[in-house]
Amino acid sequence: MKLYPINAGNFKLDGGAMFGVIPKPLWNKTNPADGNNMIDIAARCLLIENGNRLILIDTGMGNKQSDKFFGYYYLWGNDTIDNSLKKYGFHQDDITDVFLTHLHFDHCGGSVEWNKDRTGYETAFKNAHFWSNQEHWNWATKPNNREKASFLKENILPMEESGRLKFISIPNGNTLKESELGFSIFFANGHTDKQMIPMINYKEKTICFMADLLPTVGHLPIPFIMGYDTRPLLTLDEKKKFLNLAADNNFYLFLEHDAHNEIITVQHTEKGVRLKEIYRCNELF
Repeated sequence: MKLYPINAGNFKLDGGAMFGVIPKPLWNKTNPADGNNMIDIAARCLLIENGNRLILIDTGMGNKQSDKFFGYYYLWGNDTIDNSLKKYGFHQDDITDVFLTHLHFDHCGGSVEWNKDRTGYETAFKNAHFWSNQEHWNWATKPNNREKASFLKENILPMEESGRLKFISIPNGNTLKESELGFSIFFANGHTDKQMIPMINYKEKTICFMADLLPTVGHLPIPFIMGYDTRPLLTLDEKKKFLNLAADNNFYLFLEHDAHNEIITVQHTEKGVRLKEIYRCNELF
């Protein structure tokens, strides 16, 4: 097995929205805001090469939305999925599986692109199966008013229309599941219904793709929860459970949204679970 970080692009989000009820003087220490109160955010995806499978976890925003749409997110840097794949000698058509932690636009938008004459949409990975789960798919395709702006039908429905949509089965009464893709999944419901956190066994280490359960290092304290989460009290419990597990087992936490810290480990302290070490992907992969 080989792992590759795939940078799908960088953007900015409102710091207050990213930290909910936490006062700015606290979160600004770890995630400094610019003059518009925006903080740096990454879309750091992960490619798993395992035998004859190339599995891409999440796909970023993509590039098909309007200039007005992207104007809200202050895109910065030159990273794209295409360029990142090319760096490692891969092409989009080589991807066999696209695993989506959840279907918010900044996690799945790159899965779908305009067709050649821009009259409609098609999947960006022509030979890949797309993996979600039935409960989250239902949640995303019949969205509540709070999340409606994050679940964009043009990002989601073409995957089903391609005939290559697959669902991970959901365990009964358990938050952990071994998947057919060769890694375990932790199911979390606080941010959105049935978000999936992949846990990959790699060279005697467990690499956890944290998605929106832990967006950045600054979110390590348990109460530091995004204003975007639909059930923040549930996130509170899920974060506590997962971070304690990570500290107990020395998990390596791959941070999808932290623009400046790629992978971390955590430890138990008197103040709760806190940062232990920071790694670059090229130090571990």
